[in-house]
Amino acid sequence: MSDETRVVRNDDESRYEVFADDKLAGFAAYTERGQLTVFTHTEIDDAFGGRGLGKVLAKAALDEVVERGRVIVPVCPFIAGYLRKNPGYGDHVRWPDGTSAE
Repeated sequence: MSDETRVVRNDDESRYEVFADDKLAGFAAYTERGQLTVFTHTEIDDAFGGRGLGKVLAKAALDEVVERGRVIVPVCPFIAGYLRKNPGYGDHVRWPDGTSAE
């Protein structure tokens, strides 16, 4: 099995998608409000579990949001957890009410 992965932004579905071996392996859904990109849900298909694809997806999606000059709002627990473990995004994150980076 190849380890070829890629992440693409699918504007029609409002989500970032991760592909492994040319098969859709998972996605991170978002909504956009002004300059905010609100991540609402992340899911990796069980058939692709244990390969680190969630981290690959999160990094690529967050990097692309930052590159576009937008602000990340991590409502999704997976994205929030990734941001807590990877503090380099701090200047580009607006935490939802009641949560923090800690």
